[in-house]
Amino acid sequence: MATKKIEIVVSPRPAHFVGDGFRVHNFIPGVHGLDMKRMDPFIMLDYNSKFHFNGSDRPRGVGVHPHRGFETVTIAYNGKVEHHDSAGGGGIIGEGDVQWMTAAKGVLHKEYHETEWAKKGGIFQMVQLWINLPAKDKMSSPKYQAIENSSMETVDLKENGLIEVIAGEYNGHKGPATTFTPVHMMNAKLKAGGKAEFNFPAHFNTAALVIEGNITINGEERVKADHLTLFKNEGETFTIEANEDSVILIISGEPINEPIYPHGPFVMNSREEIMQAFEDFNTGKFGYLED
Repeated sequence: MATKKIEIVVSPRPAHFVGDGFRVHNFIPGVHGLDMKRMDPFIMLDYNSKFHFNGSDRPRGVGVHPHRGFETVTIAYNGKVEHHDSAGGGGIIGEGDVQWMTAAKGVLHKEYHETEWAKKGGIFQMVQLWINLPAKDKMSSPKYQAIENSSMETVDLKENGLIEVIAGEYNGHKGPATTFTPVHMMNAKLKAGGKAEFNFPAHFNTAALVIEGNITINGEERVKADHLTLFKNEGETFTIEANEDSVILIISGEPINEPIYPHGPFVMNSREEIMQAFEDFNTGKFGYLED
């Protein structure tokens, strides 16, 4: 199979705070052409690189806010988050866990540092992705998937390390998350000197974010921690070799190829649908959630 070449390696943009509990680097939409259309179905990627929060009796975070038209996926690497939504979803995302929330026709949501973790403080490191929904599913019912690390499909690469499959599949091993369109999402945890090969359709939009360590892709391009690699829509396979113990988030998805009309917390297909979303929010159709 043809090799999937690198299009660009993207440095982290300056960090900004979302609420007072999430210090993020925004990769999607971002610079270097990483807009929603180019990365479809991935319409946002915020990366909270390692950051130390001091202990606090008041958990930091983001208060009640609405979403419509997409899914939010939060992956915890360090720290804990507590979250709730107006559709009854919620819980605690522990280290290694994933929260997969389908906002669809609309929810109110809030997320904070978990109470006991907040009191102690510590290193916080997470990724949040927004995954677009096709037009036919944007007004479906909200749902929630709590994916504990222990429920992920783990592929043992022996002396090379392992792959934790969150969604889609790796070499026939399928992850627990259900998706509306074809999406692959996994953590490659490679030991120093370890190698892994990945294979995705050429037309899928594919990227790799180095969470820990540093790697070499296709034996040529060295990529260090906190950098995102975007692959060209050519070829199917690429290899990653870890130059030291490394963790890499791999995402690959089939483009939905529909109009994308975003406005704040809503992502729809037209201006009219955005206006309807605001009207529905203002008239209480997203439910109720206490702040």
